[in-house]
Amino acid sequence: MTGIAKLKSVLKSIQDAPTLENEVLEGLTKSEREIVDTLYHEDLLSEALDFLEDLDSEEEWSHLLQKINASKKRVVPFWKPLLKYAAIFVGLMAIGYTVYQNQNIKNEIPISETAIKLKMGGDEVKVIKEGESQQIISTSGKVLGVQKGNKISYSADSEMDELVYNELEIPFGKIFDVELSDGTLVHLNSGTKMRYPVKFLNKGKREVFIEGEAYFKVAKDVAHPFVVHAEEVAVEVLGTEFNLSSYKEDAEIKTVLVEGSVNMSNTLVPADNVVLVPGKKGAWNKESHHTTTEDVDVTLYTGWIKGELVFKNTSFSKMAKKLERSYNITIQNNNTLLGDKIFNAHFHVNIESIEDVMKSIGEIYSFGYTIKEGKITID
Repeated sequence: MTGIAKLKSVLKSIQDAPTLENEVLEGLTKSEREIVDTLYHEDLLSEALDFLEDLDSEEEWSHLLQKINASKKRVVPFWKPLLKYAAIFVGLMAIGYTVYQNQNIKNEIPISETAIKLKMGGDEVKVIKEGESQQIISTSGKVLGVQKGNKISYSADSEMDELVYNELEIPFGKIFDVELSDGTLVHLNSGTKMRYPVKFLNKGKREVFIEGEAYFKVAKDVAHPFVVHAEEVAVEVLGTEFNLSSYKEDAEIKTVLVEGSVNMSNTLVPADNVVLVPGKKGAWNKESHHTTTEDVDVTLYTGWIKGELVFKNTSFSKMAKKLERSYNITIQNNNTLLGDKIFNAHFHVNIESIEDVMKSIGEIYSFGYTIKEGKITID
Protein backbone atom coordinates (compact mmCIF):
# COMPACT_ATOMS: atom_id res chain seq x y z
CA MET A 1 0.00 0.00 0.00
CA THR A 2 1.43 3.39 -0.98
CA GLY A 3 2.06 6.15 1.55
CA ILE A 4 -0.90 8.28 0.57
CA ALA A 5 -3.24 5.27 0.45
CA LYS A 6 -2.02 4.12 3.86
CA LEU A 7 -2.58 7.59 5.33
CA LYS A 8 -6.12 7.76 3.94
CA SER A 9 -6.83 4.32 5.35
CA VAL A 10 -5.57 5.38 8.78
CA LEU A 11 -7.62 8.58 8.79
CA LYS A 12 -10.76 6.68 7.83
CA SER A 13 -10.17 4.05 10.52
CA ILE A 14 -9.78 6.60 13.31
CA GLN A 15 -12.66 8.87 12.29
CA ASP A 16 -15.10 6.92 14.43
CA ALA A 17 -12.59 5.80 17.07
CA PRO A 18 -12.96 7.34 20.54
CA THR A 19 -9.18 7.60 20.99
CA LEU A 20 -6.06 7.64 18.87
CA GLU A 21 -4.29 4.31 19.34
CA ASN A 22 -0.62 3.74 18.47
CA GLU A 23 -1.47 0.52 16.69
CA VAL A 24 -3.43 2.47 14.11
CA LEU A 25 -0.39 4.55 13.24
CA GLU A 26 1.85 1.59 12.40
CA GLY A 27 3.44 1.87 8.98
CA LEU A 28 3.42 5.68 8.93
CA THR A 29 6.55 7.81 8.89
CA LYS A 30 7.35 10.17 11.76
CA SER A 31 6.14 13.17 9.73
CA GLU A 32 2.90 11.41 8.83
CA ARG A 33 2.32 10.43 12.49
CA GLU A 34 2.74 14.05 13.58
CA ILE A 35 0.29 15.19 10.90
CA VAL A 36 -2.30 12.60 11.92
CA ASP A 37 -1.92 13.53 15.57
CA THR A 38 -2.50 17.21 14.80
CA LEU A 39 -5.47 16.55 12.53
CA TYR A 40 -7.05 14.30 15.15
CA HIS A 41 -6.74 16.80 17.99
CA GLU A 42 -7.81 19.72 15.81
CA ASP A 43 -10.87 17.77 14.61
CA LEU A 44 -9.84 18.12 10.97
CA LEU A 45 -10.02 14.51 9.79
CA SER A 46 -12.86 15.06 7.30
CA GLU A 47 -11.16 18.08 5.73
CA ALA A 48 -7.90 16.13 5.51
CA LEU A 49 -9.54 13.23 3.73
CA ASP A 50 -11.14 15.59 1.23
CA PHE A 51 -7.75 17.14 0.60
CA LEU A 52 -5.99 13.79 0.13
CA GLU A 53 -8.64 12.60 -2.29
CA ASP A 54 -7.72 15.49 -4.58
CA LEU A 55 -4.00 14.70 -4.67
CA ASP A 56 -3.27 13.24 -8.09
CA SER A 57 -0.30 11.06 -7.26
CA GLU A 58 2.07 9.60 -4.71
CA GLU A 59 4.67 12.02 -6.07
CA GLU A 60 2.51 15.00 -5.05
CA TRP A 61 2.23 13.63 -1.52
CA SER A 62 5.98 13.02 -1.27
CA HIS A 63 6.67 16.54 -2.45
CA LEU A 64 4.23 17.93 0.09
CA LEU A 65 5.98 16.04 2.90
CA GLN A 66 9.34 17.41 1.76
CA LYS A 67 7.97 20.94 1.94
CA ILE A 68 6.59 20.32 5.42
CA ASN A 69 9.86 18.88 6.72
CA ALA A 70 11.94 21.61 5.09
CA SER A 71 9.79 24.23 6.79
CA LYS A 72 9.72 22.60 10.20
CA LYS A 73 9.83 25.04 13.11
CA ARG A 74 9.58 28.01 10.74
CA VAL A 75 6.01 29.22 10.48
CA VAL A 76 5.48 31.42 7.45
CA PRO A 77 1.89 32.61 6.82
CA PHE A 78 0.29 31.79 3.49
CA TRP A 79 -2.25 33.21 1.10
CA LYS A 80 -5.56 31.35 1.49
CA PRO A 81 -6.58 31.75 -2.17
CA LEU A 82 -3.73 29.38 -3.05
CA LEU A 83 -5.14 26.61 -0.87
CA LYS A 84 -8.17 24.54 -1.71
CA TYR A 85 -8.60 23.21 1.79
CA ALA A 86 -7.25 25.76 4.26
CA ALA A 87 -8.39 23.86 7.34
CA ILE A 88 -5.87 21.06 6.93
CA PHE A 89 -3.09 23.60 6.76
CA VAL A 90 -4.33 25.30 9.89
CA GLY A 91 -3.83 21.96 11.59
CA LEU A 92 -0.30 21.62 10.27
CA MET A 93 0.53 25.17 11.32
CA ALA A 94 -0.38 24.21 14.89
CA ILE A 95 2.75 22.03 15.07
CA GLY A 96 4.97 24.65 13.48
CA TYR A 97 4.89 23.60 9.83
CA THR A 98 4.45 25.58 6.64
CA VAL A 99 2.65 23.81 3.80
CA TYR A 100 2.85 24.67 0.15
CA GLN A 101 0.51 22.94 -2.30
CA ASN A 102 2.37 24.19 -5.37
CA GLN A 103 6.04 23.42 -5.95
CA ASN A 104 7.20 26.86 -7.08
CA ILE A 105 5.19 29.16 -4.82
CA LYS A 106 7.00 30.82 -1.96
CA ASN A 107 4.57 32.37 0.49
CA GLU A 108 5.85 35.10 2.78
CA ILE A 109 4.30 38.05 4.57
CA PRO A 110 4.81 41.10 2.36
CA ILE A 111 6.21 44.04 4.28
CA SER A 112 3.70 46.88 4.42
CA GLU A 113 4.44 49.97 2.35
CA THR A 114 3.71 52.04 5.47
CA ALA A 115 6.43 50.32 7.53
CA ILE A 116 9.81 51.79 8.40
CA LYS A 117 12.35 49.32 6.99
CA LEU A 118 15.95 48.74 8.01
CA LYS A 119 18.03 46.76 5.50
CA MET A 120 21.00 45.17 7.25
CA GLY A 121 22.89 43.50 4.44
CA GLY A 122 21.91 40.82 1.96
CA ASP A 123 18.18 40.23 1.89
CA GLU A 124 17.57 40.80 5.59
CA VAL A 125 14.99 43.53 6.17
CA LYS A 126 13.93 44.48 9.68
CA VAL A 127 10.66 46.33 10.32
CA ILE A 128 11.16 49.21 12.75
CA LYS A 129 8.07 49.86 14.86
CA GLU A 130 7.71 53.40 16.10
CA GLY A 131 7.73 53.88 19.85
CA GLU A 132 9.51 50.61 20.61
CA SER A 133 12.89 50.03 22.28
CA GLN A 134 15.31 47.38 21.06
CA GLN A 135 18.92 46.65 20.24
CA ILE A 136 20.08 46.83 16.64
CA ILE A 137 22.04 43.63 16.06
CA SER A 138 24.07 42.75 12.96
CA THR A 139 23.64 39.54 10.98
CA SER A 140 26.76 38.24 12.77
CA GLY A 141 25.25 38.93 16.19
CA LYS A 142 27.13 42.13 17.07
CA VAL A 143 25.27 44.93 18.85
CA LEU A 144 25.44 48.01 16.61
CA GLY A 145 23.19 50.39 18.52
CA VAL A 146 19.75 50.86 20.01
CA GLN A 147 16.32 52.06 19.00
CA LYS A 148 14.46 54.22 21.48
CA GLY A 149 11.12 55.43 20.20
CA ASN A 150 11.49 57.22 16.87
CA LYS A 151 15.28 57.25 16.88
CA ILE A 152 18.07 54.78 16.21
CA SER A 153 21.47 55.54 17.75
CA TYR A 154 24.57 53.71 16.53
CA SER A 155 27.47 53.10 18.89
CA ALA A 156 31.00 54.34 18.29
CA ASP A 157 32.20 51.41 20.39
CA SER A 158 30.74 48.60 18.30
CA GLU A 159 33.20 45.87 17.32
CA MET A 160 33.50 46.77 13.66
CA ASP A 161 36.80 47.07 11.81
CA GLU A 162 35.43 47.39 8.28
CA LEU A 163 32.76 49.49 6.57
CA VAL A 164 29.37 47.80 6.85
CA TYR A 165 26.30 49.63 5.62
CA ASN A 166 22.69 49.77 6.77
CA GLU A 167 19.89 51.35 4.76
CA LEU A 168 16.88 52.95 6.41
CA GLU A 169 13.71 53.59 4.41
CA ILE A 170 11.02 55.97 5.71
CA PRO A 171 7.56 55.65 4.10
CA PHE A 172 5.19 58.49 3.26
CA GLY A 173 3.44 59.92 6.29
CA LYS A 174 6.32 59.37 8.74
CA ILE A 175 9.61 60.95 9.85
CA PHE A 176 12.42 59.29 11.79
CA ASP A 177 15.78 60.17 13.39
CA VAL A 178 19.16 58.45 13.15
CA GLU A 179 22.23 59.23 15.23
CA LEU A 180 25.28 57.95 13.39
CA SER A 181 28.29 56.46 15.16
CA ASP A 182 30.18 59.78 15.05
CA GLY A 183 27.37 61.64 16.82
CA THR A 184 25.89 63.18 13.63
CA LEU A 185 22.10 63.52 13.97
CA VAL A 186 19.97 63.03 10.87
CA HIS A 187 16.24 63.80 10.64
CA LEU A 188 14.74 61.78 7.77
CA ASN A 189 11.61 63.09 6.06
CA SER A 190 8.75 61.09 4.55
CA GLY A 191 9.61 59.02 1.48
CA THR A 192 13.35 59.01 2.19
CA LYS A 193 16.08 56.36 2.00
CA MET A 194 19.52 56.73 3.54
CA ARG A 195 22.46 54.32 3.26
CA TYR A 196 25.21 54.78 5.84
CA PRO A 197 28.01 52.92 7.65
CA VAL A 198 27.01 51.42 10.99
CA LYS A 199 30.39 52.69 12.19
CA PHE A 200 32.73 55.23 10.62
CA LEU A 201 36.33 54.09 10.51
CA ASN A 202 39.17 56.28 11.75
CA LYS A 203 40.36 57.05 8.25
CA GLY A 204 39.09 58.79 5.13
CA LYS A 205 35.84 60.69 4.74
CA ARG A 206 32.54 60.01 6.46
CA GLU A 207 30.19 59.28 3.55
CA VAL A 208 26.42 58.63 3.43
CA PHE A 209 23.99 58.28 0.52
CA ILE A 210 20.48 59.71 0.42
CA GLU A 211 17.37 59.72 -1.72
CA GLY A 212 14.62 62.01 -0.42
CA GLU A 213 15.03 64.71 2.21
CA ALA A 214 17.01 64.97 5.42
CA TYR A 215 18.25 67.55 7.89
CA PHE A 216 21.82 67.00 9.08
CA LYS A 217 23.47 68.16 12.30
CA VAL A 218 27.00 67.05 11.52
CA ALA A 219 29.45 66.29 14.33
CA LYS A 220 32.64 68.26 13.75
CA ASP A 221 35.71 66.23 12.82
CA VAL A 222 38.33 68.22 10.91
CA ALA A 223 40.34 65.10 10.02
CA HIS A 224 37.33 63.32 8.52
CA PRO A 225 35.06 65.51 6.34
CA PHE A 226 31.40 64.49 6.16
CA VAL A 227 30.01 63.94 2.64
CA VAL A 228 26.36 63.45 1.65
CA HIS A 229 25.84 61.92 -1.80
CA ALA A 230 22.53 62.49 -3.62
CA GLU A 231 22.61 61.11 -7.17
CA GLU A 232 25.35 63.14 -8.95
CA VAL A 233 25.55 65.77 -6.20
CA ALA A 234 27.91 65.73 -3.22
CA VAL A 235 27.70 68.07 -0.23
CA GLU A 236 30.86 68.13 1.88
CA VAL A 237 31.18 69.63 5.38
CA LEU A 238 33.28 69.48 8.52
CA GLY A 239 30.63 70.29 11.10
CA THR A 240 27.42 72.14 10.31
CA GLU A 241 23.63 72.05 9.96
CA PHE A 242 21.89 71.88 6.61
CA ASN A 243 18.84 70.51 4.81
CA LEU A 244 19.17 68.44 1.63
CA SER A 245 16.27 67.48 -0.64
CA SER A 246 16.78 65.00 -3.49
CA TYR A 247 13.47 63.33 -4.31
CA LYS A 248 13.52 61.42 -7.61
CA GLU A 249 10.49 63.26 -8.99
CA ASP A 250 11.88 66.75 -8.31
CA ALA A 251 13.71 68.71 -11.01
CA GLU A 252 16.40 69.91 -8.62
CA ILE A 253 18.56 68.70 -5.75
CA LYS A 254 18.51 71.46 -3.15
CA THR A 255 20.74 72.23 -0.16
CA VAL A 256 19.84 74.93 2.36
CA LEU A 257 22.50 75.89 4.90
CA VAL A 258 21.54 76.75 8.48
CA GLU A 259 24.94 76.88 10.20
CA GLY A 260 28.59 76.62 9.18
CA SER A 261 29.56 76.20 5.53
CA VAL A 262 29.28 73.49 2.89
CA ASN A 263 30.75 72.80 -0.52
CA MET A 264 28.21 71.63 -3.10
CA SER A 265 29.57 69.88 -6.20
CA ASN A 266 28.51 67.35 -8.84
CA THR A 267 30.21 64.62 -10.80
CA LEU A 268 28.98 65.74 -14.24
CA VAL A 269 30.49 69.24 -14.16
CA PRO A 270 33.30 69.17 -11.57
CA ALA A 271 34.08 72.86 -12.01
CA ASP A 272 30.50 73.79 -11.15
CA ASN A 273 30.84 73.79 -7.38
CA VAL A 274 29.63 76.39 -4.90
CA VAL A 275 30.35 77.20 -1.26
CA LEU A 276 27.21 78.03 0.72
CA VAL A 277 26.93 80.27 3.76
CA PRO A 278 24.02 80.32 6.25
CA GLY A 279 20.75 81.45 4.69
CA LYS A 280 21.79 80.36 1.19
CA LYS A 281 20.19 77.69 -0.97
CA GLY A 282 22.11 75.82 -3.64
CA ALA A 283 20.03 74.08 -6.32
CA TRP A 284 21.46 71.68 -8.91
CA ASN A 285 19.24 71.26 -11.97
CA LYS A 286 19.04 67.64 -13.13
CA GLU A 287 18.47 68.65 -16.75
CA SER A 288 20.90 71.55 -17.26
CA HIS A 289 23.47 70.17 -14.75
CA HIS A 290 23.95 73.71 -13.47
CA THR A 291 23.99 74.94 -9.86
CA THR A 292 22.33 78.19 -8.79
CA THR A 293 22.29 79.93 -5.41
CA GLU A 294 19.91 82.35 -3.72
CA ASP A 295 19.09 83.81 -0.31
CA VAL A 296 16.14 82.06 1.35
CA ASP A 297 14.15 81.89 4.56
CA VAL A 298 15.52 78.64 5.98
CA THR A 299 12.35 77.98 8.00
CA LEU A 300 10.52 77.31 4.74
CA TYR A 301 12.82 74.32 4.21
CA THR A 302 13.28 73.01 7.74
CA GLY A 303 9.80 73.26 9.30
CA TRP A 304 9.00 69.66 8.33
CA ILE A 305 11.23 68.46 11.19
CA LYS A 306 8.53 69.68 13.61
CA GLY A 307 5.67 68.52 11.39
CA GLU A 308 5.16 71.92 9.77
CA LEU A 309 4.46 72.41 6.07
CA VAL A 310 5.19 75.98 5.01
CA PHE A 311 4.37 77.15 1.47
CA LYS A 312 5.34 80.57 0.13
CA ASN A 313 4.39 81.59 -3.41
CA THR A 314 4.05 77.90 -4.26
CA SER A 315 1.92 76.42 -7.05
CA PHE A 316 -0.66 73.84 -6.05
CA SER A 317 1.12 71.25 -8.22
CA LYS A 318 4.26 71.58 -6.09
CA MET A 319 2.21 71.71 -2.88
CA ALA A 320 0.49 68.47 -3.85
CA LYS A 321 3.79 66.55 -3.95
CA LYS A 322 4.63 67.53 -0.38
CA LEU A 323 1.10 66.82 0.82
CA GLU A 324 1.28 63.32 -0.71
CA ARG A 325 4.52 62.54 1.13
CA SER A 326 3.51 64.04 4.46
CA TYR A 327 -0.01 62.58 4.62
CA ASN A 328 0.67 59.34 2.71
CA ILE A 329 -2.07 60.00 0.19
CA THR A 330 -2.38 60.21 -3.60
CA ILE A 331 -3.68 63.38 -5.25
CA GLN A 332 -5.14 63.22 -8.75
CA ASN A 333 -5.73 66.78 -9.93
CA ASN A 334 -8.01 67.10 -12.97
CA ASN A 335 -8.30 70.89 -12.53
CA THR A 336 -5.53 72.47 -14.62
CA LEU A 337 -6.29 76.00 -13.40
CA LEU A 338 -5.86 74.86 -9.80
CA GLY A 339 -2.51 73.26 -10.62
CA ASP A 340 -1.03 76.63 -11.59
CA LYS A 341 -2.65 78.57 -8.75
CA ILE A 342 -0.13 80.15 -6.33
CA PHE A 343 -0.65 79.78 -2.57
CA ASN A 344 0.84 80.90 0.71
CA ALA A 345 -0.08 78.49 3.49
CA HIS A 346 1.08 76.94 6.76
CA PHE A 347 -0.12 73.53 8.00
CA HIS A 348 0.88 71.12 10.77
CA VAL A 349 0.56 67.42 9.96
CA ASN A 350 0.15 66.46 13.63
CA ILE A 351 -2.73 68.89 14.13
CA GLU A 352 -4.53 69.28 10.80
CA SER A 353 -5.83 66.31 8.83
CA ILE A 354 -5.67 66.18 5.05
CA GLU A 355 -9.40 66.98 5.06
CA ASP A 356 -8.63 70.17 7.00
CA VAL A 357 -5.92 71.06 4.50
CA MET A 358 -8.18 70.58 1.48
CA LYS A 359 -10.95 72.66 3.08
CA SER A 360 -8.50 75.48 3.81
CA ILE A 361 -7.22 75.52 0.23
CA GLY A 362 -10.81 75.39 -1.03
CA GLU A 363 -11.68 78.53 0.90
CA ILE A 364 -9.04 80.41 -1.10
CA TYR A 365 -9.79 78.86 -4.49
CA SER A 366 -13.04 76.96 -4.85
CA PHE A 367 -12.92 73.45 -6.36
CA GLY A 368 -14.62 70.09 -5.94
CA TYR A 369 -12.93 66.96 -4.67
CA THR A 370 -13.53 63.54 -3.13
CA ILE A 371 -11.42 61.60 -0.65
CA LYS A 372 -11.63 57.81 -0.73
CA GLU A 373 -9.25 55.08 0.44
CA GLY A 374 -6.19 57.31 0.63
CA LYS A 375 -6.79 59.04 -2.73
CA ILE A 376 -7.97 62.58 -3.38
CA THR A 377 -9.60 63.22 -6.75
CA ILE A 378 -9.99 66.89 -7.72
CA ASP A 379 -12.60 67.79 -10.34
